[in-house]
Amino acid sequence: MSNRLREVLEGQELNYILPFLWQHGENEQVLREEMARVHEAGIGAVCVEARPHPDFLGPKWWSDMDIIMDEARKRGMKVWLLDDDHFPTGHAAGKVKEAPEELHRKFLGERYMDTIGPAKGASLLLETMLMKGLRPTISDPRHASGKNKLISVVAVRREASDGSLTADSVDITEHVQDGILYWDIPEGYWRVFIISENTDGGSQLQEDYLNPLDRASVRILLDTVYEAVYKRYKADFGKTFAGFFSDEPGFYNDKTTFDFHSRPGKKGIVLPWSSEMPALLEQALGEDYRMYLHLLWHDAGEQSSMVRYTYMNIVSRLYGENFCNQIGAWCRARGVEYIGHVLEDNNVHARLGPSAGHFFRSLWGQDMSGLDVVLWQIVPGFDEMSFRQPTSGEADGEFYHYGLAKLGVSLGHIDPKKQGRTMCEVYGAYGWTEGLKLMKWITDHMLVHGVNYFVPHAFTQKAFPDPDCPPHMYASGKNPQYRYYKQLNQYINRISHLISGGRHVASAAVLYHAEAEWSGEAMYFHKPVKQLMQHQIDCDVLPVDALLEAASARVQDSKLHVHREDYECLIVPYAEALPAAMLRQLVQFAEQGLAIRFVDGLPLRSSEGTDVTPVLSSLATHRNVKLVALDELAPSLFADGHYEIRTGQYEPYLRSYHYLHDGLDVFMFFNEHPNRTIRTEVVLPLQGEVYAYDAFLNRLTGLSAEEGDGERTVQLVLHPYESIILLHGSSLEGCAALPSSYAAVKAIPELELELHGEWTISTADSEQYPHFKEWGPLAALTNMSGPDLLPRFSGTFRYETEFEWNESTGLVQLDLGEVYETAEVWLNGERAGVRICPPYRLEIHGLIRKGPNKLVIEVTNTLVKEQRDFLSAFAQQEPSGLLGPVRVKGMVLSES
Repeated sequence: MSNRLREVLEGQELNYILPFLWQHGENEQVLREEMARVHEAGIGAVCVEARPHPDFLGPKWWSDMDIIMDEARKRGMKVWLLDDDHFPTGHAAGKVKEAPEELHRKFLGERYMDTIGPAKGASLLLETMLMKGLRPTISDPRHASGKNKLISVVAVRREASDGSLTADSVDITEHVQDGILYWDIPEGYWRVFIISENTDGGSQLQEDYLNPLDRASVRILLDTVYEAVYKRYKADFGKTFAGFFSDEPGFYNDKTTFDFHSRPGKKGIVLPWSSEMPALLEQALGEDYRMYLHLLWHDAGEQSSMVRYTYMNIVSRLYGENFCNQIGAWCRARGVEYIGHVLEDNNVHARLGPSAGHFFRSLWGQDMSGLDVVLWQIVPGFDEMSFRQPTSGEADGEFYHYGLAKLGVSLGHIDPKKQGRTMCEVYGAYGWTEGLKLMKWITDHMLVHGVNYFVPHAFTQKAFPDPDCPPHMYASGKNPQYRYYKQLNQYINRISHLISGGRHVASAAVLYHAEAEWSGEAMYFHKPVKQLMQHQIDCDVLPVDALLEAASARVQDSKLHVHREDYECLIVPYAEALPAAMLRQLVQFAEQGLAIRFVDGLPLRSSEGTDVTPVLSSLATHRNVKLVALDELAPSLFADGHYEIRTGQYEPYLRSYHYLHDGLDVFMFFNEHPNRTIRTEVVLPLQGEVYAYDAFLNRLTGLSAEEGDGERTVQLVLHPYESIILLHGSSLEGCAALPSSYAAVKAIPELELELHGEWTISTADSEQYPHFKEWGPLAALTNMSGPDLLPRFSGTFRYETEFEWNESTGLVQLDLGEVYETAEVWLNGERAGVRICPPYRLEIHGLIRKGPNKLVIEVTNTLVKEQRDFLSAFAQQEPSGLLGPVRVKGMVLSES
């Protein structure tokens, strides 16, 4: 038996959960109590967040951390720490404000004036120009002092016919004296661009933040927070103290803090800058690079695209090296790990503003890949249309459903230091309407993509009700679903253990689109990923950097190998331009036998503007290169044999993931549709017995499967919110498993009895439970939160009834029908089990009797009925209680 499987079945799986633990400065008893609540929920770690604490790095803070560390040592738990005093990372506990000015954030700002000539002896008052987001004074270009440093003044001729910019330009910086430009304006229309370096103009919420492009500036965070923690807990590093977590660090160069469209070309914004930038731009663009800086804001055809690509390429590399890589190296040198995530929202992961320019570069220095899902970013069913978020914006449902998790997991797969690990911050800021049912759906969405570490958001120690981004897992004992939270955590740890420590299997690689977006018209990477996922063709997303690294990527036996992954084909989303080195690499890959598919068109030029005509010609005519339309991508791959799994019919909401250990194949399938059942046959590329693993019950069940030519066909029935793990391999030999007849009752029962009798209803809130107050009889099951019943009640409804069962019993199942939302069942005084999401079915053979049977069902809703919070107002509210119909289903055995 595979070690991983044995460990899971014996309850020896590792911990993969590290929830946020918010600190407000509560007393010792409260701190110890909350640590106990985390531990009893089946969780083996916490990630301490200082954001609400009044004394970060002060005496009270260290006292509180000592208590948490003490509890963690006693309980064998790990402690992670968010690395700043508040969100997002980069404030360095306020120490940036005290640092020398050269270590503060720097920006590049632009302003222009329009002039007409000829005009001899003209002058322009630069000093009095209030640049948007800049201070009104500009230093003399011959001096480097002052808040704003003049970089260049360039005049560009405009077409008289339409006002467009021409290639005729002149650097007139030397004509500036004492804040005045003295210039004899030549004949025609001229636009004068003033480019200035400054220390303000970005998001005011991040005004006193470090400059992530500057290594010495980032060192302020290391010296202030990391070194202080190391000094106090050095003996615990790599033991109880596991590491640090950075939360959404970024550039924040836009006045609108969370503008997801902040990038070169956007008018009126300042751009991230550092003292290294001039030399790097000169190296890339030539010694007259200042002549082109205005193109970062203004359009002049392909030249603008070239300059913008160059700028983004530089700043994203500087961020990766000076921020993430520096911190990661510091941690690894001291035996701890560095994790976290940047902002990915609505495609900003390849842009500026609240993100860091390039998803893969921004996290490469960390020890796990990372992402987050908060604020109703993922909503079941909204995978192809936008959704209103609490941030007053529209969520790009297609990106969140088909791009987000795939981004994070791909990085986890291809970076050796991450060891196949991807962390997701989950559940946060959905409001009290989110219960275990939605949490399980989000969890499965992540697991089926390969996410294997989870940071639930959050445990708070503040007295209930804490209005800060609910739901909260324990909530001072007020969360009625907390007692069932362990069910979800055990489920997470078991499946995460099975999809860790081995190797992911995928047929295709998709090129990450960041460089293409910087260079011109480009297709989002998640467009082709969506087509593949809807046809169960798995893939990873690969950045240009990884494909250009000889030690990382190679083609062997017509497969692309990157770290431990291999892919049968490489898919290139439409890009008007790509880096010249990438285009040449694509030709080499094709020559080595790799199948390459360009979606909706081949590139037209290089990102840098260099001549790549022969390269493009080679790609257009190569035998291993094909051009395919987006909607024909999946059929084309099937026709060429680039797939692993196929289904009986098109199943766009069936997600799949294949993970490989020595002697064990793990296949996960998940129905992502919120209300449709999937019934299909699945053909798997394997021979031999197939078993289903139930991660809630922690058991194996044999499956009936048809064997073909090197394939096994499994009949799959997945209800909404339902997933299944299929296992195969030599490691299963001799493994204890239930016979396949146990699965049959779920498909075609021979007997059904619907319960129509009267129900006795009692209620108990989270503090009263398990002491119920009788509410009364109910003739027919209905929504208990209806306006005439209990619309403001949050807690548990107890349903009691009796029924007759007069059949000889074999395999019998209780189907509760519709439930909102957590159900626990007792039959004849014996506990039958818990279900936290659909399908609400429980096995009751061994409990059911011939004759009268007493049935008790407890249904627990969420706190939203009582706590009608702001975040919950952005989602449709579900009913409460047991709606049924309740049916007893059985495979009846002969009495003989």
